[in-house]
Amino acid sequence: MKNPHPKKVLITSALPYANGQLHFGHIAGAYLPADCYARFERLQGHDVLYICGSDEYGIAITLSADLAGRTPQEHVDLFHVINKDLFNQLNFSFDHYSRTTWEGHVPTVQQFFLDLLENGHIEERVTDQLYSPQDNRFLADRYVIGTCPKCGFTEARGDECQRCGSSYEATDLKNPRSKLTNAPLILKATKHWFLLFDHFKEQLTKWMAEKNWKANVRNFAQSYIDDLKPRAITRDGDWGVPIPLPGTEGKVLYVWFDAPIGYISATKEWAELQGNPQAWENFWLDPQTTYVQFIGKDNIPFHAVFFPAMEMGQNQPYKKVDQLPANEFLNLEGRQFSKSDGWTIDLVEFFNNFTADQIRYTLAANAPENQDSEFTWKDFQTRCNSELLGKYGNLANRVLVFIRNKAQGKVPKKQLSDSDRAFLKQLTDLAAETADAYQQFSLRRASQLIMHIAQAGNVYFDERKPWSLAKAPETYPQMEATLYCCLECLKTLAVVSSPIIPEAAQKLWEMLGYTSTLSCENWNHVLSQDIPEGRALPEPQVLFKRVEDTVIAEQENKLKSLMQSS
Repeated sequence: MKNPHPKKVLITSALPYANGQLHFGHIAGAYLPADCYARFERLQGHDVLYICGSDEYGIAITLSADLAGRTPQEHVDLFHVINKDLFNQLNFSFDHYSRTTWEGHVPTVQQFFLDLLENGHIEERVTDQLYSPQDNRFLADRYVIGTCPKCGFTEARGDECQRCGSSYEATDLKNPRSKLTNAPLILKATKHWFLLFDHFKEQLTKWMAEKNWKANVRNFAQSYIDDLKPRAITRDGDWGVPIPLPGTEGKVLYVWFDAPIGYISATKEWAELQGNPQAWENFWLDPQTTYVQFIGKDNIPFHAVFFPAMEMGQNQPYKKVDQLPANEFLNLEGRQFSKSDGWTIDLVEFFNNFTADQIRYTLAANAPENQDSEFTWKDFQTRCNSELLGKYGNLANRVLVFIRNKAQGKVPKKQLSDSDRAFLKQLTDLAAETADAYQQFSLRRASQLIMHIAQAGNVYFDERKPWSLAKAPETYPQMEATLYCCLECLKTLAVVSSPIIPEAAQKLWEMLGYTSTLSCENWNHVLSQDIPEGRALPEPQVLFKRVEDTVIAEQENKLKSLMQSS
């Protein structure tokens, strides 16, 4: 059943940098929330386009490729496939997963540059930049450390002090040195192009005032707007999008400039693959599109300030972000995820032991929505055993097995009492609350409500005692009504949990006798339609397996040994 009033929903997740393997901390921040939201909006019958892809340019790529003995293209090819495979393992539902090295990206980025230049927002400047005589190259700010000009922290990064939060140019650092070799850096004159962000200060302030974003996102973004100044958008190098001007060999556009334009170029690639090259305009050039951008908090300035300003300077009316549900960070057992320190989770081993639904649910239930949160193996085990297995899976198993044994394996008749109707009303209300949680980008709340529904079903089943009602002919109709209501509870569970645990939800959907793909159904239509009486139900299946103590202990011991050796 189609939505009579569908809206266009454009969803993007921050493009993962193809310079290493993603971990669950990344997934919890910018990717799982977006996938769940996309799945929910599709269930609402809306026209959803979920776009992502690899961010593949920048000096970090060239330096890492050099260290690994690869060309930059070989390097990004490797991690593009690795990260795309992880998303596939996690059952992500991208409509298109692109990459910024595809041929259509370059002209899109260059046109952005030319429009900004034509409209007077870019100027050429000769400036002193940090140069490493030892490496014979200019170093980008992420490869520079030094003393913060604001607070004096001696290990400050090249663009932002991690101690006081100040933002500055790398050339403002005192005693700058190479992050790679610790060699001292000098200032050397070089020509670059600067985007005059201060031109957009008033327009951005007015635009920001209309947003109902989370307070921390708005405040952080506004602080950047208040301090806007010109920023260099080019770098010395040959790995990146070339500047579309004569005499600019050896210069490329800075990766933070080209990466967000990748959302648009990726949509163009999607359109070409659809056989309708202009289809991208239906989303990006339509003011009625709802654009939701999922990022981690470290990407707020680029997506809340810099990219919207770049769009404001264009000759085409590109759609600017409507909602920016930036998440905080997910840590691992008390520390930040760190692949270089080995403080991470081996993903190959993980998927040999556990399912995508188990990690999707755990990350959703513990999502870092308003503050940093933490993944622990004990919490993972509890979520899997007490909630997925103990509440959700247990309800499905006990109801469906009982129907198979006591009701001929068919959907029973419904002669409902007032208490049955009250239970069904409770399900309707909980489903509506869950929909609201998804709409508010709160996976924590949605996860809690899913378990509330499962628990309500278990309590109802226990209170009605269908095993006792089955013993006498006069109470048999009450047993049938109880089982019917329990099936409605399972149907509600399948629908509302589908965005978070799509595989288990689909299995449960099929155990209720449906043959369609649940993710292609309509939320409201399914919940408003009764399960047909007399329908034969297939053999029940186990939805979740128990996570054993020995498996968890093994994972915990690996991290403990790392901590002791560090």
